[in-house]
Amino acid sequence: MNRAPQPDTARLRTERYQVTACLLPSSRRSRGQACALPIALTIEPTVHIVDDDSSFLLGLSRFLRASGFRVETYSSAMAFLGASRRDEPGCVIVELRMPEVDGLDLQRALGQMLDPLPVLFLTGHPDIASVVRAMRGGAEDFLEKSTEKEILLEAVRRALAHDQQTREERTQRLTLRQLFDTISPREREVLGHVLRGRLNKQIASDLGIGERTVKVHRQSLMIKLKVRSVAALARLSQEAGVCTPGATFNKRNPHRTVAPRPKATST
Repeated sequence: MNRAPQPDTARLRTERYQVTACLLPSSRRSRGQACALPIALTIEPTVHIVDDDSSFLLGLSRFLRASGFRVETYSSAMAFLGASRRDEPGCVIVELRMPEVDGLDLQRALGQMLDPLPVLFLTGHPDIASVVRAMRGGAEDFLEKSTEKEILLEAVRRALAHDQQTREERTQRLTLRQLFDTISPREREVLGHVLRGRLNKQIASDLGIGERTVKVHRQSLMIKLKVRSVAALARLSQEAGVCTPGATFNKRNPHRTVAPRPKATST
């Protein structure tokens, strides 16, 4: 068997150094210490292994640790749900068939969480129906325990890369939504109409306000959102996930949007 690749210790030392620098007040940092990366992106991800086969659990955990991964093991799905830090980056390797709560049940439970971890099935009992259910449920991969080790390592790397990407996207959306929280409810209404392509005169008529008032709200929201064009405004709204072109804001809950009704077509 080929020797497992060793972890990049220099990179890990650099990341830990950057985390330490980020935690220090700026006045206490030395000239060479800089918070170059967000703290959330420098936490070492964890590979969580969930399997009721203790011998396989031990062997796989040793192999992944030797390959440079941080690993936590659990003998059941309930043990994982009760003990793991699911707000930290990582992925889950899970056996399909386990007593009480099986792999598919665990996948569903993770899918209902705010920050779900990618799930990679590694089983000794595959069947077509379970594979289909797992992949439809968003599984990262579905492998047999007899799979070559390099294929397994590649699957783990993909799962961790996917988790990092989705976390970065969620962080970006949260930042943008906080920016949108600075605009007033009336400005949100105007924004919804602007994204539908309505003119100031039409917006004024729809909302029962003066056209000059619409212009004031429109200018104010664009200043707050730091954009200069409707195209940039539409793109920012889509990235934040708060409103899409053609949608209007729900008046009772301005954080929600109402999808536009499809236009009737003559037959």
